[in-house]
Amino acid sequence: MKIRKWIRIFHRDIGYIAFGLTVVYAISGIAVNHVDEWNPNYVIEKNKTQINVADLNASLPDSILINSILIQLGEKRKFKSYFRPEKNTLQIYLEGNTIKANLLTGEIENEIVSSRGFLRELNFLHLNHPKKLWTYVADIYAAVLIFLAVTGLFMIEGKKGITGRGKWFTVIGILLPLLFLILYF
Repeated sequence: MKIRKWIRIFHRDIGYIAFGLTVVYAISGIAVNHVDEWNPNYVIEKNKTQINVADLNASLPDSILINSILIQLGEKRKFKSYFRPEKNTLQIYLEGNTIKANLLTGEIENEIVSSRGFLRELNFLHLNHPKKLWTYVADIYAAVLIFLAVTGLFMIEGKKGITGRGKWFTVIGILLPLLFLILYF
C-alpha cells in the first residue's frame, strides 16, 4: 500500500530529527522523577570542622569576625552576605557555600553547593525554564511525538501489525496510564 510507504518514510525521517530531544527529555525525566530522593540540579555537600575560637569574640564587629573565620578556613570564594540569627551564631554566605559559625565553640558547618553539570542543563530545557522560543520548540516536539506514536501503529501490516498482535500491545499502552490514574486519583 502506497500510504504505508509514506508513513514509514516520514516516521523514519522525523524520528531521526526527534532523536536529540527525545534523549534530552528521557534523561532529564528520569532525574526529575527522583527529585524526592536527590537533587537533580545540584550536589550539596555538608561537613563540619573546627576553628580556633581565640579570635572569635562575639562583641567584635561582624566584618572582623567574618574575615577571621574565612582566613582560618582558607576560604577564597566570593563573599555575598551574612546574617547573625543570634549573638553567638554567624552565617556567612559565599558563592556556592554557606558557612554557619558558632562563635563560642568554633564549630563550623559548611554547606557547599555545586552544579550537576550537563544534567542541570537538560532539566532546564525539560522543565521549560527558558520559556519564549523554547516553549514552541517543546510544543512542536510534543506534536512530533504524537505523530510518531500514531504513525508507528500503521508501519507494519498483518498479524504483527495493529490488526494483529499490535492491537494488544496498544491496549496495554493505553490501559497502563489509566490504571495509575485510577490508583492515584
